[in-house]
Amino acid sequence: MYPEDLVTPMRQDLTMAGFNELFTADEVEQALAKEGTTLVVVNSVCGCAAANARPAAKLSLRNEKNPDQLITVFAGVDFEAVNKAREMMVPFPPSSPSMALFKDGELVHMIERHHIEGRPAEMIAENLMSAYDEFCS
Repeated sequence: MYPEDLVTPMRQDLTMAGFNELFTADEVEQALAKEGTTLVVVNSVCGCAAANARPAAKLSLRNEKNPDQLITVFAGVDFEAVNKAREMMVPFPPSSPSMALFKDGELVHMIERHHIEGRPAEMIAENLMSAYDEFCS
């Protein structure tokens, strides 16, 4: 487990952009049971989360269509919430950082760590925006 003072700024990077942090399995289940679209960001302390994933998630929100709900869980810290989110992302293997778009509780788009590492935030954001255009109203 990472110390809270280390992860606080990384959490705030997304919460200040409008993401709701979830800490328990029940919170994840309730959020994903809602009608509409939900973007789930599995946050992480790694460099690709800082340089690519979090900036991409924020940039993607400049799109005309956006998810109804933005949530985040933190790998290596919020174990219960992360495990439940990953369970909902099957058949994709666990990876962090990662991003998943759900529509009416069903996984419709997934960006795994290997899609994030080494790619610029703008490219990842474009990938998300294409998914928003397809699945969000």
